[in-house]
Amino acid sequence: MPISLLLAVLVALTVAGFYMGRSRALAGFGGKAVKLHSLPAYYGYYVALWCGIPALFIVAIWLVFEPSIIRALLISSLPPEVQSLPANRLGLVINDVRNLATGNATSVTSDPAMRTAASYYAHLKFVSQVALAILAMCIAVVGIVFGRQNVKPEFWARNRVEKAIMVILMVSSTIAVLTTIGIVLSLVFESLRFFARIPVTDFLFGLHWSPQMALRADQVGSTGAFGAIPLFAGTFLISAIAMVVAAPVGLMSAIYLSEYAPRNVRAIVKPLLEVLAGVPTVVYGFFAALTIAPFFRDSGLMFGLNISSESALAAGVVMGIMIIPFVSSLSDDVINAVPQSMRDGSLGLGATHSETIKRVIVPAALPGIVGGLLLAVSRAIGETMIVVMAAGLAANLTANPFAAVTTVTVQIVTLLVGDQEFDSPKTLAAFALGLVLFCITLVLNVIALSVVNKYREQYE
Repeated sequence: MPISLLLAVLVALTVAGFYMGRSRALAGFGGKAVKLHSLPAYYGYYVALWCGIPALFIVAIWLVFEPSIIRALLISSLPPEVQSLPANRLGLVINDVRNLATGNATSVTSDPAMRTAASYYAHLKFVSQVALAILAMCIAVVGIVFGRQNVKPEFWARNRVEKAIMVILMVSSTIAVLTTIGIVLSLVFESLRFFARIPVTDFLFGLHWSPQMALRADQVGSTGAFGAIPLFAGTFLISAIAMVVAAPVGLMSAIYLSEYAPRNVRAIVKPLLEVLAGVPTVVYGFFAALTIAPFFRDSGLMFGLNISSESALAAGVVMGIMIIPFVSSLSDDVINAVPQSMRDGSLGLGATHSETIKRVIVPAALPGIVGGLLLAVSRAIGETMIVVMAAGLAANLTANPFAAVTTVTVQIVTLLVGDQEFDSPKTLAAFALGLVLFCITLVLNVIALSVVNKYREQYE
């Protein structure tokens, strides 16, 4: 049974368990819920939890250990000469067997040993899926029976359900924290491998970026240049241009929507403005490469300016358009949080509406606005597709917005694309760049939160 179908069956059993527990709580006591310790729905939730949670836990554990067990059984069935191959070549053989079993390989179909191994692999997968389906559904049915037997008037169903939900929330938050720690540790360990070959000072303060590494020491370019300054300069240049576009437009839009726009206009304009946040970045990249970049290039020729077809200006402007909703939405929420009494007090003292906005509302909302701008900067620094399609891949150390530059995220993608040795300095450089970029965005987020917490006023 496919996993999707099994999950659908488990969901159906869980829903059935809910209604069985709820109906038993009502039907067994004259249909009156007043005799029950908890509301009837809690008894249904209790039975549903006993049905769904153990079954899903078994499915998750099974899926974690299934590949390694099947791989071990498959290797044991292969000829001895194949089992004695090096780990990398044995992995290729296993991959060919899997592709042959799924019908994605044709180059090894004439080998009888490979066909036998593929048939055995397909048999193991089928047995595993059947066993998992039977085991999971049996556990779900047993959970329904066990939970239904506990449905009694004096049973504290609400307390048990709330405790179970609290445990689920704690486990979810722990998984999120552990995932973050795992991401950071993976970056740190791979970056340490990189810095063991390339000095930290050369990476952080080098002015030339050319990570091409030759396969042999006697080849030209066998030692690459890993100076990251041009990458961070291009990142900050494009982000600065984006904020020059997004900050005033987003802030002014927020002020208009919250202070001047009629209710019906706000109900239409605000969702339309936030639609920009849902547009895929690749669409912005096409827009930058096909419309904005040629427009800037042709306009520059009219005024005698040499603007490259791939420029930081085009990428920054389109990126600024992309992050306008971030600035606008955050600023709008902060401005609306300013109490109406402050507006009324300013107007009552004789100030005009515009003076109230400039002297009362914006200063009161300034910490939140600054925090929103810093969060928008973090979003701009991490953008990739727009830069790839509009700014190019040239690692130029320049402050000229008309020139082609690249960013850290683009180079990370470039270094990890293709058939590369994973332990080479060229590939490991991507992790070092990711670690530095992570530290930069973390510092920006910490500054944003500290600014908000330091200057925020609690309004009643």
